[in-house]
Amino acid sequence: MVVVALESFSLWYSWTAITQLTHHGMLFVPIGYTFGAGMFEMDEIRGGSPYGAGVFAGDGTRQASEAELALAEYQGKYMASTVKKLVQT
Repeated sequence: MVVVALESFSLWYSWTAITQLTHHGMLFVPIGYTFGAGMFEMDEIRGGSPYGAGVFAGDGTRQASEAELALAEYQGKYMASTVKKLVQT
């Protein structure tokens, strides 16, 4: 139950920040569910959502897991491919 509450707060905070930043011209490209089955793996605690990569840090002593790092790398490539398409038009 606590994980759900923390995830909900994370999504709420992200959405609030995104609306303000896009209002000022920031490009936001959510990854949605394009990461595939990795989005739904529940074998370990991890951060991240359809809005983008994240790390469940707890008290700050936990390092990013391989799954969290893979999602972050995927998001970077996904964003770069979107920007490349925009530049070509």
